[in-house]
Amino acid sequence: MSESTPRVTAPYLEQFSHQNVRILGKVRQLRGEQATIDAGGNINVHLNRDAHLQLNHAVEIIGKVQNDLSVKVMASVDMGPEGNIDFNAVEAVVDATHRYHEIFYTKEQ
Repeated sequence: MSESTPRVTAPYLEQFSHQNVRILGKVRQLRGEQATIDAGGNINVHLNRDAHLQLNHAVEIIGKVQNDLSVKVMASVDMGPEGNIDFNAVEAVVDATHRYHEIFYTKEQ
């Protein structure tokens, strides 16, 4: 993918409607072709056939933010048990991404 995929958490979703984003979160619920992940708040995701999520695991998702602020998954990676990830560090990276956005992505006007 050559298009930028800024790292976001739930509070940033509204700013990226109809754009591709990257999210690292904790899998909280699985419901067929949908799931809920916790990334600074709950995010509903629409899974593709290649997504193999597990409860209480960390997952990185690349997807497109929909009108209802859910995310349509284009790619996902299981990062293992959520305890293996320092989510405070993840939030710090997300905050830095948006504080210094000119390094990571171009803001739409």
